[in-house]
Formats: sequence, structure tokens, C-alpha cells
Amino acid sequence: MKLVRYGTEGREKPGLIDSEGKLRDLSVAIETIDQLTLSPQGLNSLRSIAPESLPRVKGNPRLGVPFTGISKIVGVGLNYRDHAKEAGMPIPSEPILFMKATTCIGGPNDPIRLPPGSTKTDWEVELGIVIGTVARHVPVERALEHVAGYCVANDVSEREYQLERGTQWDKGKGCDTFGPLGPWLVTRHEVPDPQDLHLWLELNGRRVQDGHTSNMVFGCAELVSYISRFMTLLPGDVVVTGTPPGVGLGMKPPRFLMPGDTLRLGIDGLGVQEQVVVASR
Repeated sequence: MKLVRYGTEGREKPGLIDSEGKLRDLSVAIETIDQLTLSPQGLNSLRSIAPESLPRVKGNPRLGVPFTGISKIVGVGLNYRDHAKEAGMPIPSEPILFMKATTCIGGPNDPIRLPPGSTKTDWEVELGIVIGTVARHVPVERALEHVAGYCVANDVSEREYQLERGTQWDKGKGCDTFGPLGPWLVTRHEVPDPQDLHLWLELNGRRVQDGHTSNMVFGCAELVSYISRFMTLLPGDVVVTGTPPGVGLGMKPPRFLMPGDTLRLGIDGLGVQEQVVVASR
């Protein structure tokens, strides 16, 4: 299933995408897409609904974050070998973890607003893992059983804040609008191998990132298992799994986002995001 939430910010309704790519209204069956929906029981209940029995949604409404109840976003740094190389950093021996503030979360096509004084805001297309059941000290071989599904994420990052103002990456990762998620949550059973996905990003129509999840240093199962040793992952939590090469920091000379820039990014089978960069208020 491809689950969505659509409508004006703060008043989104639940929906799903049918086999023809059309948006259907799920509000006749559930009030929202939340932690209960993401549970195995909740997803099984939705699978019993015939999409063609749901009313089609007219027009092209705004898409919001596909689900609610995100208690935390856990980021993974330098998790693609070729990205570590372009950043001039060693390949990690263990996953590098950081947190993105939940206040950074936005819809897949909402504008990216540059923070006041920012000069080094960058882009990062990433695969997002969405947790469906509580994960605490889980073994690798059972880790993906705790996953509800996957989504596209843009781990927008202010590099000066991240790398030049101390050692805490979080400062460059959690600014408002720096966490677009969606357009859809694609349930786990529709993604048989999360290590076999093509991901890409275009800046102003030019392809700058073109990668594959097979190049991750630590795969999705390893990440869920590893992170669950240090913190409990709850339903609705998101793990953003790292980005392939082609970020602005790695260009020669570096190229960072400016007002008016457009981003288009996606992952095969998981949909496409489109964002316009706007100036700080």
C-alpha cells in the first residue's frame, strides 16, 4: 500500500494511492494515519479495504507528511562509501548517529526555507525507514519485522552549523523545513529488498545525485538493530539512512542552496518530492 495524508497543513486527511496512481480518500475508514495504523494489525485492517471502493480525490491537493506520531528522527551520517569519500572523511566503522528535530518535518512539496544568516544549506536525498512496532535491542535477523514501511526523505543540512560550529551535527540538521518526508509511506511488503533501490536528486533540473542503496555501509536491518541498542524506536519513528554522493558540499567549488533554487528527488517505487527554496523570514 501507498499511504498518504493530504490537505492544508494541520488539517490533512488520510488517503491511499491506488494501482492507477490515483489518490483515494481513506477518511471513510480511519481518522488519520498514526502509530496504530502503522502496527501490523492496523496495516492488515487497511489491506482488507478494496481501493476502488474508496472515493477518488479530485484535483491536486497538497500532500502532507504521510503519517503522524513521529517521536524522533534518527539520522545516519556518511553511510554511503562514495559520499564519505567526497566529504574527505573515513568510512565509519560503526554507524554515525544524529537527531533531527521533529519541528523540521514538512510535506514532500512544501518550500525549504533558509535559516536566517545561512550560507551553506545543502541537500541530501535519503531512504527513510518508518518503524511500525517497538524496537528495543532487536537482532539483525529480526530487525525488518519492526518496520512498517519506507519513504523518501530530504535530509536538508546547513553545513556551517553542522561542521564549523562545534562537533554537534544536530545544529545543522534540525532547522525548520529541513525534514521533508513523503509523498507516500510504502508498506514493507511492497519493498522486498530495501538494499535494491535507486535514489536520485535534481537541482534546477540537473541530476546531481544518482545512487543505489546497495552502496550503504550499513544496511537497513543493521541500522534498525544497531540504533535499538541505544534508544527504543517507537511506531512512527523515522530512520534516515544516509545519502549518496553529489551533495553541494562535495562540489568543486561547493554549491549551496539559494532562494529560487528547485529540488526534485525520488526513490524508485517510493515517489518523488519537489521543493522550492525560499529566503528566511
